[in-house]
Amino acid sequence: MAAEAAGAFRRTAIERSDQRVAWERADQAFFAAGACHILAWVCRASYPDRLIEVTAVGLVGERHVFHTYAVWEGWAFDHSGWNPEPQLLAANAHFEGQPLESVRIIVDLAEFCADHHHRMPDQYWQDPLPRARAYVGRHSPPWAQPAC
Repeated sequence: MAAEAAGAFRRTAIERSDQRVAWERADQAFFAAGACHILAWVCRASYPDRLIEVTAVGLVGERHVFHTYAVWEGWAFDHSGWNPEPQLLAANAHFEGQPLESVRIIVDLAEFCADHHHRMPDQYWQDPLPRARAYVGRHSPPWAQPAC
């Protein structure tokens, strides 16, 4: 699947105010906007033998980020599956119509959520962790794909 901008799936006002409505969106929309950080941490935890980092992207000069994803050796994993990180960044910058900056996240999930006003897993309508694990499992990682 080609890299798609997270902003294309931004939550509506009702999805932002009602956790059940947000939960009922399709998986891609749910993990593009509203639970991308959960997906990134679950991806990292799913492959403990790989050095997977968590990265976030935001508007240049802004303190808060708007999209979080996992990174392994130049590959990014988010709601679009695995894509080269430059393609993911380009898709988001094009959608936003302005330059973006990426930031490696070196804190744990709880601190990230507190710093960036994101929800912890227990703050969702239902537990997003099993849903995120299933979503990660549907996407073959780059190291498991046959060489061309």
